[in-house]
Amino acid sequence: MLFPETISKILNVKYPVLQAPMFGVSTPEMTVAASKSGCLGSLALADLSAEKSVELIQKTKNMTDQSFAVNIFVHQIPEITETLKQQYFKAKEFIENLAYENNIKADLPELENLKINSYHELIDAIIDENCKILSFTFGNLDQKSIGKLKENGTILIGTCTSVEEALELEKSGIDIICVQGIEAGGHRGSFVSENIPQIGGFSLLSNVYDSVKNPLIYAGGIYNGKTLKAAQQLGAQGFQVGSLLLASQESALLDFEKERLKNVNEKDIVLTKGFSGRYARGIKNKFIETIENSEYILPYPYQNKLTGEMRRIAKTMKNDEFVNLWVGQSIHQFSEDSTEKILMKLILDYNKLT
Repeated sequence: MLFPETISKILNVKYPVLQAPMFGVSTPEMTVAASKSGCLGSLALADLSAEKSVELIQKTKNMTDQSFAVNIFVHQIPEITETLKQQYFKAKEFIENLAYENNIKADLPELENLKINSYHELIDAIIDENCKILSFTFGNLDQKSIGKLKENGTILIGTCTSVEEALELEKSGIDIICVQGIEAGGHRGSFVSENIPQIGGFSLLSNVYDSVKNPLIYAGGIYNGKTLKAAQQLGAQGFQVGSLLLASQESALLDFEKERLKNVNEKDIVLTKGFSGRYARGIKNKFIETIENSEYILPYPYQNKLTGEMRRIAKTMKNDEFVNLWVGQSIHQFSEDSTEKILMKLILDYNKLT
């Protein structure tokens, strides 16, 4: 087997393998380690402020002379209505009481004290920092932003979870499309609708390949050479891996979270809106079981901001029942080697296939 060259040439990397951004798990150190392996590192900026994003970009630049992608959340911010205010108050009260009953004393933020960042404030920062690869999820960039980024020579990688979304990204002039299957860990990149059918990754990849002309990256369940090869045969020219790196040396996960990964089984992995208000795949725990399908889940980003302090405190207490631990459906041995070694092992495993 030979790696396809199209995406490698576009992104100027040896191997068309991308380290998934994984906000909250990945670190600048992980981004740099991925680059050392000949793959593309990704720096997760999510919905951070422009100031914090510039700080992380500069930190990463100081650690490597290799190119890397930056990744942002391109989400719509729901208007604060009287109904939302009432829902927020009820959810805040319920979650605070639930946390307190489980020995987590968390004073959650008032709605008026939340700092909600739009992705638009990041565009100029990304251009000013001369970032040449931008990936994004949760939506599609507006045409003005696309134009500014294109003028800067920035390569754009959008995320789809359906053929409809892939077609919209293609029509918008996005350079590369990342096809995210339902089995992928972490947040779903859906943006046309929250009710997109839960399409298996390989079925989705094959359909998207037949529907658009863009080079495709596949994300969802890749953890060895066989899964990577299967994605390639269905049309992927690039491959994004995330869960494979969760327990790596550079991961931001703490020891108790890595220990939980070792004991995960297929019945533990679920899709939930409980922590953030958007569907994400991770390990089921007491918080998810209690809040799922309840009236106490707000739209993103309000739910995400509301539960943040609870999760922070639970993490300091090593309480895995009240932290989000995102992971995909492909269960495997979660290596604690460096990101560089894990990715090199994946490439070696792929190269052994004939």
